[in-house]
Amino acid sequence: MKLKKILGIDIGGSGVKGAIVNTKKGKLETKRFRIPTPQPATPEAVAEVIAQIVKHFKWEGPIGVGFPGVIQQGFARTAANVDNSWIDTNLNELFGKATGCVVHVVNDADAAGMAEMKFGSGKGFRGVALLVTVGTGLGTVLFTNGKLVPNMEMGHILLHGDDAELYASDAARKALNISWEEWAGHFDEYLKRLEELLWPDLIIIGGGASKKDDRFLPHLTTRAKVVPATLLNEAGIIGAAMAGKYYIKLEMA
Repeated sequence: MKLKKILGIDIGGSGVKGAIVNTKKGKLETKRFRIPTPQPATPEAVAEVIAQIVKHFKWEGPIGVGFPGVIQQGFARTAANVDNSWIDTNLNELFGKATGCVVHVVNDADAAGMAEMKFGSGKGFRGVALLVTVGTGLGTVLFTNGKLVPNMEMGHILLHGDDAELYASDAARKALNISWEEWAGHFDEYLKRLEELLWPDLIIIGGGASKKDDRFLPHLTTRAKVVPATLLNEAGIIGAAMAGKYYIKLEMA
């Protein structure tokens, strides 16, 4: 079965976004469609939003979904920036029932990283590459010579005795009401801690903050080269579709 176009959906802390993706070219075939993340962001409420996105595109084929948490064999093991009721829920089954489609769910940062490594700033890179998505939270994904290390979730390491997301995410910048330059100091400290743990050769910055890279990249002092993501906010959707294509083809083989 040839799967060239997949509906990719990216679940975020503030919005659930979807688009039909050409997985061969790594490009959106349609405009993104976004619905605010329901509050509380329970599994049932988000499943309904995903069903609305599917209906919007009149979609009947396979779907790939990026979720903000650890995913093992389709089950959510953590639930960052959504509701704790997600934990140990079979998301492939939940979203499949809500949409009537074959669905495969992956970690959202892993999805963004897959897209950037194949079509974006990491294309052709050999070595250890770390992608950090900066938005409501901090997503991390690690590649070594193009091979993914899944479910890193290092946005939750401790900094100053608390979750790093509360200190170095874009949401933290807004909550603390600090300038981009001052926030860059927070983010730089976080990246240096990751360097101590992972020793990347390249760091790619994705997520919403990547659109403002000129405001903070010049203030970073990491050993590794730091570059903005090429695909920006589209990476999560494209990568979710890529992952969906890969795993769904395996299941159908």
